[in-house]
Amino acid sequence: MSHPVKLGGVHHVAYRCKDAKETVEWYGRVMGMDYTTAFAEDHVPSTGEYDPYMHVFLDAGNGNILAFFELPNQPEMGRDENTPAWVQHLAFRAPDEAALLAAKAHVEAHGIDVLGPTHHGIFKSIYFFDPNGHRVELAADIGTDEQYAELKRVAPMMLEEWSETKTAPRHADWLHEIAREEHAKG
Repeated sequence: MSHPVKLGGVHHVAYRCKDAKETVEWYGRVMGMDYTTAFAEDHVPSTGEYDPYMHVFLDAGNGNILAFFELPNQPEMGRDENTPAWVQHLAFRAPDEAALLAAKAHVEAHGIDVLGPTHHGIFKSIYFFDPNGHRVELAADIGTDEQYAELKRVAPMMLEEWSETKTAPRHADWLHEIAREEHAKG
């Protein structure tokens, strides 16, 4: 059965920032992203309301665009205090473990605290915060095709069990075992 919505990937994701210039400079310096485009308006195009903004776009590689809005007339930027800080985040792909470790050293050289690498069984990640308080993750895939296929196979069962019990299903506990073995080696 064909689906009427035909997706060609993510066009861009947009977040709020405290200062557009600081954000563009930080993502260029720390993350190596090119600043490509800016839109600035006094009125919101979709609603017509007066709310001056600067909308900046950064190239995250491979056709992926990260965008930010600076909204000087809105109340000071905050975050959802009912959601833990580790939940909502921007995750970027690192090509391999060596690149992940090099990125960690680079980010730390800018005086930024970095957590990790954390082993997730099929990928390893590092975590840190941008100047707006957004959590940023860099992840390097390390899984096998068979592992990814098994995760896809059990995903529907896990979702169904979670929906009924709200406790973590155990179909993918082998991921934790891989991480434990790696930690013991290391």
